Amino acid sequence: MAVVMTKDNFTQSVQNGVTLVDFWAPWCGPCKMQLPIVEELSTELEGTATVGTINVDEQPELASQFGVMSIPTLILFKDGQPVDKMVGLQSKDALKSKIANQQ
Repeated sequence: MAVVMTKDNFTQSVQNGVTLVDFWAPWCGPCKMQLPIVEELSTELEGTATVGTINVDEQPELASQFGVMSIPTLILFKDGQPVDKMVGLQSKDALKSKIANQQ
């Protein structure tokens, strides 16, 4: 399962290693297509990378902090720092490749 991130657990969740964060909302069509891919990755990469989700309606401060203007937006963090930002629906292979490049 992907980690549900909030402003309370965000920093702790991304501070070590590689973390993929999916910024989404329940009313967003492409987000609904992205979510199962994100969940699959969280299972496959367990122990090697963290995968999390942020509901932009519930966490507007985090969305604003990282300049999320369109959703889905996926941001890849390495040791707490954003290293890649992808806007729009992303394939599982593309995300796996980007994560592997940061490990």
